[in-house]
Amino acid sequence: MQSALEQVSSSSASLNDVEDLKNGIVALKKKLEEMDKNPSASATKYIPPANLTIASPIQKQAKKHIIINSHYKYKPKYILTEETKEYLRSPTFDNWAWDENELFGLFEFMFEDMNLLKEFSIDVETLRKFLISIRDCYNNNMFGILNVTEVVHKLKPIDKLILILSTIGHDLDHPGFNNAFQINAATDLAIIYNDISPLENHHAAVLFTILGNSETNVLANVSDAVYREARKNIIRCILATDMAKHGEIMAAFKKASETFNYEDTEHKSLLLQMIIKCSDISNEVRPTEISEPWVEALLNEFFTQSDTEKAQGLPTAPFMDRDKVTKAGAQVGFIGYVMIPLFELASKVLPNMEKTIIQPIKDSLTYYKVMLEKTPK
Repeated sequence: MQSALEQVSSSSASLNDVEDLKNGIVALKKKLEEMDKNPSASATKYIPPANLTIASPIQKQAKKHIIINSHYKYKPKYILTEETKEYLRSPTFDNWAWDENELFGLFEFMFEDMNLLKEFSIDVETLRKFLISIRDCYNNNMFGILNVTEVVHKLKPIDKLILILSTIGHDLDHPGFNNAFQINAATDLAIIYNDISPLENHHAAVLFTILGNSETNVLANVSDAVYREARKNIIRCILATDMAKHGEIMAAFKKASETFNYEDTEHKSLLLQMIIKCSDISNEVRPTEISEPWVEALLNEFFTQSDTEKAQGLPTAPFMDRDKVTKAGAQVGFIGYVMIPLFELASKVLPNMEKTIIQPIKDSLTYYKVMLEKTPK
């Protein structure tokens, strides 16, 4: 029987050519050096060079996300009512209630509502193909958080573009095993990224590989300067979702919040990171009947990993061990020690969070505390 480690390795089989990756990185560095020597290039439209590979092994891994061959036909666009649009803007949005085609329409509306199609000359058909390629990454509350806090009115178009692309790309090609497993099992991802946020680095790499495909490149018509700013901050936002960086980001944002200035580029970058961190773990903002299925799915993922770690003789985190943790116990700890402090800190800069976002999280904490009390010891 194939070992669990072999299964993980096979899921990353297309990444085993480390030499190709090195060559791709060297080519990319040379290209960036050429761009730095030619400042006038910043005024030109960004076009991915035909002979430049970001990293051929990662491109191979990303192929399954860009299967949009000639047989592909986008289904009729879902017609959104005003009521649906308002619901989508709320943090309680229920993704379970929509089929795949409807979700495509909802995400397309987000781009339209934030005026990103016009602002960045995004071709609608290209956007639709892009959404098809990342169709498994729609469980996120970023849009609701932006609208509830009204920060959407304070952000520049480039900031909104960064957030929406970071949000839909931050979990691309997730293998179901976290960074600790990647590092302890010495997987291809851990080796390629030197044990530094291997998953988040991979998510970002796959996203930009998809964006490097002409059929799915929603950044095809932006200037080189806009592309470079977007890429830099999208990578920062995706890397910020690594919980190993949680304390560092919290400390930096706490300091920035004391004198926060939207015109300060570092303050703005930290805010974008905080928004994506909040949206990434915002499940408990939604009603229990919407949020609980995601909790169950996450716990099952944890248990599968811990079972595999035990079988392979690898370290196992107590909060992922089915023999040591309960759903209620896990939720009480996570909500109380991670979620609430994160959202309360974010609220120092983002207004209107207490009633619509923070209070529902506190209600969820109460719900799981009651459940924990009833759980057999």
